[in-house]
Amino acid sequence: MLTGEKSHQIFALLFYIVWQIFCVYSYKFYRKSRDNKWIFYLHVFMSILPLSLVKVTPAIWTNQQSLFGFLGISYLTFRSVGMIMEMRDGVLTSFTFWEFIRFMLFMPTFSSGPIDRFRRFNDDYKKIPDRDELLDMLEQSVHYIMLGFFYKFILAQILGTMILPGLKEMALQKGGWFNWPTLGVMYVYGLDLFFDFAGYSMFAIAISNFMGIKSPTNFNQPFKSQDLKEFWNRWHMSLSFWFRDFVFMRLVKVLVKNKVFKNRNVTSSVAYIVNMLIMGFWHGVTWYYITYGLFHGVGLVLNDAWLRKKKRLNKERKAKHLSLLPENGWTRALGIVITFNVVMLSFLIFSGFLNDLWFADQLPKK
Repeated sequence: MLTGEKSHQIFALLFYIVWQIFCVYSYKFYRKSRDNKWIFYLHVFMSILPLSLVKVTPAIWTNQQSLFGFLGISYLTFRSVGMIMEMRDGVLTSFTFWEFIRFMLFMPTFSSGPIDRFRRFNDDYKKIPDRDELLDMLEQSVHYIMLGFFYKFILAQILGTMILPGLKEMALQKGGWFNWPTLGVMYVYGLDLFFDFAGYSMFAIAISNFMGIKSPTNFNQPFKSQDLKEFWNRWHMSLSFWFRDFVFMRLVKVLVKNKVFKNRNVTSSVAYIVNMLIMGFWHGVTWYYITYGLFHGVGLVLNDAWLRKKKRLNKERKAKHLSLLPENGWTRALGIVITFNVVMLSFLIFSGFLNDLWFADQLPKK
């Protein structure tokens, strides 16, 4: 008999699916003959409402979880909201009830992604891979399972279970705003986060392959990135691409269409910051998640400003018959080192450890 937390999660999931069926199908019916932006906004709002309640509830009532919460609600919300947006665009016009359910409840990527798109997923499901393609998928699955095991159950365990707790304790004992053990926490937590999440993603992709579905890649050697923009093209790619397509690009389009800003660089800068702030709120309504989003938003703005400055300087130097700014192995290595350290600092913010370090006296005693 189902009781306690497990039964709550199952009932929350059932309610959520029924709610998303209503949101998606009511908009599908409406979109067949009409197109009003406020009706579209209303359906997007309704679709994200359960997730919003889950995120906001703990911030308002301490230690109180929302009745609507269950493992995977964030990633299911991306799926349903993406469908509504693609119906608005007119690129998604027809799907059956079972295609919708199959997409929403695809188990390998249910709890933590990678985040898929309905049309890509459905095309994959309908396509029967030939022998060579199937063998390639099986080979990739075996590789990902072995590498994922090494990442998640060896490297992440060593970093997160054996090293990180001791560093945190040392940092908290020293106190202050920052100290040497906190620097260790920064790097160890960042690497632990990568190996744990990348390992899980490999398992999810491997199982998807066994089921004939090529789920999107989530990580592509992110610590080789030479700047923040490249980092977000390599890190949690299914999430960053979803935000790029469904938040950033749409916000830029709205700002340009309504002529909110005269300068296109200002437009893109505002869109970067809003986009990353929303991503921060998606992780949770805490100061460190929101600061993490703002940190990356401002970082992307500065990154774009530097690229524009570099292009302008090279143009001026070329006009004066001077050599262009150096771009070689050393400068690329410098970009990688700087980006890696900036990202690690952002992960320290994201971890919430600074909340414990700075406000330890205000935290409830255990």
